[in-house]
Amino acid sequence: MLETKKALPILFAVMFFVMVGFGIIIPVLPFYAEDIGASPTQLGFLMAFYSLMQLLFAPMWGRISDRIGRKPVIMIGIFGLSLSFFLMGFSSELWMLFAARIIGGLLSSANMPTVMAYVADITSEEDRGKGMGVVGAAVGLGFVFGPAIGGIFSDISLNMPFYIAGISSLLTFFVVGFFLKESLVLNKDSATDRKNRTLFVAFNGSISMLFFLQLFISLSLSGLEATFAYFAAEKANLGTVELGYIFMIMGFAGALVQGGLVGKLTKKFGEGFVIQIGIVVSAIGFGLILFVDSFVTAAIFLSIFGIGNGVIRPSVSSLLTKVSRTGHGSSTGLLSSFDSLGRIVGPPLGGWLFSVAVGLPYISGILLSLIAFFLYRLYAAKAPLHRRVN
Repeated sequence: MLETKKALPILFAVMFFVMVGFGIIIPVLPFYAEDIGASPTQLGFLMAFYSLMQLLFAPMWGRISDRIGRKPVIMIGIFGLSLSFFLMGFSSELWMLFAARIIGGLLSSANMPTVMAYVADITSEEDRGKGMGVVGAAVGLGFVFGPAIGGIFSDISLNMPFYIAGISSLLTFFVVGFFLKESLVLNKDSATDRKNRTLFVAFNGSISMLFFLQLFISLSLSGLEATFAYFAAEKANLGTVELGYIFMIMGFAGALVQGGLVGKLTKKFGEGFVIQIGIVVSAIGFGLILFVDSFVTAAIFLSIFGIGNGVIRPSVSSLLTKVSRTGHGSSTGLLSSFDSLGRIVGPPLGGWLFSVAVGLPYISGILLSLIAFFLYRLYAAKAPLHRRVN
């Protein structure tokens, strides 16, 4: 097993820069696509195709990493991400932009499940939650800084953020190549055993409830992300600048909790406790959002939601890698697939609910959180006694 103290900071840096690259293009992509000639509907498909590729290919990459090792798969994912950013920057026609997004989604879907599997390889079960939390914090901070960087460079040209994101990802590729050691001990027998297992062995039995739990959490989060700007504008007359600061505050709050608190709580109380507390806090956050009436209340209530929501995914990942009978990559890959499914369905569902009543996406968020809580309790009741985490 690799020395965790050396590997975790490298993984933190890798996921931070990967997510900075993602974040850089977020504020620019709609305007860039519009300049090329995309309609709002085509922009929606442009975003959806990326998530669809993640949905389809994350389990495949996770399984491949169980067979050939984590490092080469992480490098494929980061190189693919860099390639897609450069292709987007060079795009002059809409089909080129779609091709770049599809290539990026296909290859970059290797990143998250394989990094999570790497963490599971190098951490003891006792410290697994801490490792997952550190990666979650890197993801959160990357999304905080990325959009700000993208906004700054978009003043030069709309192409520039894509080139910056491509360069950032390419540098990350070399960091992985030179500094990250392989975490998976491969031998002929284990490789053959992994090859003979079907992917969905990871989905058998009570463990399947954890995947559906993540699906409902992802649905509720993506529904909020798709509608909160409109909700805040209507309820508190907040503009894009204020919203940028609010999401930055939320991101910092979530990252701090993931990086500092998840490990301590899971070590003391277990992943199940943290998952349940996270669901309850995020449900309370949804309820409080209905009462937003100013910048201050929006920042506080959204941060409460973000803190609760932020601790769930690392804890679910940690628990899955402990109880699954398949390789870590297969489990985390399938989890990423369910997360992507929620991100595909959540925005249009949230938008439709908002059109019915402005508070409905957040009321539905409470209901989805309750379903997720029930699914965890069902899992805890049905899981074998030696695997229960109450």
